[in-house]
Amino acid sequence: MTEAILLVGGKGTRLRPLTVHTPKPMVPAAGVPFLTHQLARAQAAGVEHVVLATSYLAEVFEPYFGDGSSLGLHLEYVTEREPLGTGGAIRNVASRLRSGPDEPVLIFNGDILTGLDIEALVRTHATSGADVSLHLTRVEDPRAFGLVPTDGDGRVTAFLEKPQTPEEIVTDQINAGAYVFRRSVIDSIPHGRPVSVERETFPELLASGAHLQGMVDSTYWLDLGTPQAFVRGSADLVLGRVQSPAVPGRCGDCLVMPTAKVAPDAKLTDGTVVGEAAEVGAGARISGSAVLDGAVVEPGAVITDSLIGEGATVGARSVLTGVVVGDGAVVGADNELREGVRVWCGAALPEGSVRFSSDQ
Repeated sequence: MTEAILLVGGKGTRLRPLTVHTPKPMVPAAGVPFLTHQLARAQAAGVEHVVLATSYLAEVFEPYFGDGSSLGLHLEYVTEREPLGTGGAIRNVASRLRSGPDEPVLIFNGDILTGLDIEALVRTHATSGADVSLHLTRVEDPRAFGLVPTDGDGRVTAFLEKPQTPEEIVTDQINAGAYVFRRSVIDSIPHGRPVSVERETFPELLASGAHLQGMVDSTYWLDLGTPQAFVRGSADLVLGRVQSPAVPGRCGDCLVMPTAKVAPDAKLTDGTVVGEAAEVGAGARISGSAVLDGAVVEPGAVITDSLIGEGATVGARSVLTGVVVGDGAVVGADNELREGVRVWCGAALPEGSVRFSSDQ
């Protein structure tokens, strides 16, 4: 297996304000852009050539990753001029692929953190003779996902969109966002128009008698589409709950980047990350959170399960729980912000001006 497509064109609307200036795959997780973890895991599984299907803020990717040689990869970039959906994006990069018609191509969604055994998925594809193989995972509450039931041999039998009644929930298996396509299947996707693989390509392939194989892998899996999930994913990478060769340091209770400054009596726990040139003041307590590059946490602040954007400031003694502070924003001293609050990029909250929870 030497070739893959990474779908990194989404706008990351649910992650705003993190994604106002930064595409979702480039938001730092465990000290490096999240995309770095995906690329490193693909390379470790034997992938050599990756095509990035970009769209939103497409100009950010290539200056950072270049030709991919620093990761042991050859990277190419293809930009959508208009949104094409998952299937359309896959078809849009087909001209950059090197695989023959019957050879496999790996495809990953750019917002999934997973411990998937990539090589096992490729082996499943080869041994089953499938046209498309899908990584499936099991979830406790599948109502927010598309269900993918399989028969006794693992062959997909249906695609069921977001069931709501108990009668509709016929399996706990969902599409986990990683696939192996036979190259000729990619070439059969309509070109130049929006296509959803989940709602159009896969159901049509199934109806035509194509072989779609499911592989259930119930290792770590997390959709990083919300700020809460993104912060949790970053922390889990630091804690070693999910493995990545790209974590820039040893796994443990926290990760402090080399140029960060942390006061000796500050307490960092539960997978907290402190980015380059960031500062954490005396007596601050930060748990399960990410403090991005150049951010400042002043003395006595208490931050839990939150993300502090690049160059942002959290004032002395402020308390933040489940909060996102955008790039360059300032939360003045003695504020209290609770679950779900988002402070926009460049905003400034005066000292002692806010003490509330978003659900009140």
